[in-house]
Amino acid sequence: MKNSPSPSPAPAPTARPLSDLPPLLRELAVSVALIAPLGLAVGSACALFLYSLDQVTHLRWQFPWLLYFLPLAGLLVGLLYFRFGKSVESGNNLLLDEIHQPGAGVPIRIAPLVLVGTLITHLFGGSAGREGTAVQMGGGIAAALSRALPFLPARQTRILLMAGIAGGFGGVFGTPIAGAVFAMEVLALGRITYEAVIPCLVSAVVADWACGAWGVGHTVYRISALGDHAHLDGLLIMKVAFAAALFGLTARAFAEGVHALKHRLDRLIRAPYLRPALGGVGVIGLALVFGTDYLGLGVSSPDPHATTILSSFHPGGADPLSFALKLLFTVLTLASGFKGGEVTPLFFIGATLGNSLAVVLDAPVDLFAGLGFIAVFAAAANTPLACTFMAVELFGLGGGPHPDGWSSGGSTLLYFAIASFVAYFFGGHRGIYLSQRVGTPKLTGTTLPPDTTLRQTRDP
Repeated sequence: MKNSPSPSPAPAPTARPLSDLPPLLRELAVSVALIAPLGLAVGSACALFLYSLDQVTHLRWQFPWLLYFLPLAGLLVGLLYFRFGKSVESGNNLLLDEIHQPGAGVPIRIAPLVLVGTLITHLFGGSAGREGTAVQMGGGIAAALSRALPFLPARQTRILLMAGIAGGFGGVFGTPIAGAVFAMEVLALGRITYEAVIPCLVSAVVADWACGAWGVGHTVYRISALGDHAHLDGLLIMKVAFAAALFGLTARAFAEGVHALKHRLDRLIRAPYLRPALGGVGVIGLALVFGTDYLGLGVSSPDPHATTILSSFHPGGADPLSFALKLLFTVLTLASGFKGGEVTPLFFIGATLGNSLAVVLDAPVDLFAGLGFIAVFAAAANTPLACTFMAVELFGLGGGPHPDGWSSGGSTLLYFAIASFVAYFFGGHRGIYLSQRVGTPKLTGTTLPPDTTLRQTRDP
């Protein structure tokens, strides 16, 4: 029997090195045309929010008795969301769910509701942040733009939402690179969604510029003599890694505390508008026992002796239990239903814990406060890469060569990365955003169904 001739191999396609350039340029032009106005709108919204937040914070400092109306404020926020915001109650998780699996869309009212709710929370002394508000405002504005352009394909709508997140984060913190990376990294653990890289970067940069153009600035954090103590040092590396493990465990405790208490309150109190009222009573009780340092954002204070994020960068600027008290105040505030965000309280928790660990480990106080600042957030949000960039944007790198061959900037970056990634690892499959997917499990051999959510990992 004769062997049949083998088929001829298919001819190799003719190489056309620039054949993809026109569609690339076309997509870039469309992205810039859509995203630049989105960034302007989101940055302007961030400016309005930051200005308003500053005003209500100063009012609370001027009239401390406003704290005693926190339960009524909680009732007001609860009723507001019960009447108008049931569909947007999940906040950031709603945005993540919509990006992963487009459904009914993001209601535009998420933006004004979270803005008003957050300002009420801070005016009366709730311990909350601002990232959640900015991100949800960015998502709401992106949703409005998407509805105005119904001909956009589903993929472009998804990218718009990611760009809105990037603009909100970059604009509210003044960290456009971290904002762009955050929007791509926050969707799933261990996986970055690069399809939106240009839109996210454009949105974050334009939003940061727009916020600044309105004359709204950001807090300046300094790590003194960064280049002097940021050289490669084996002992210091071990200290940073040890502290990072504790930062990760602290973030895990925070996230689990918020979710567990919220679940318990949801079961005990059927009327959702009564939960923040009860939480307000609890916050007043904590303030009467432990003082008012742990109310509001905690970035600064008119009292020079108060514990704040800024004070944590100085020796003696935090008590050993400051991080735990801020954690307790914030868990109660957010779990009971007040609005705001988790990130700035996480900055406070990390910076004060870093301050205390620096004393125990005989390490630079300002460096460890900065490491805690970014690492607790990195573990809680499962975004170590974004937080490494955030550290560079907020603290800088220092400069100048070192005898060991590394520049001080390079070795400083190494400490930032160690803190963020080790904390991320010790945070486990836990986090503040329950709609995050597990793209790549943190432990080898972990068997989880594809795209398991953090919510599912907590289910018994």
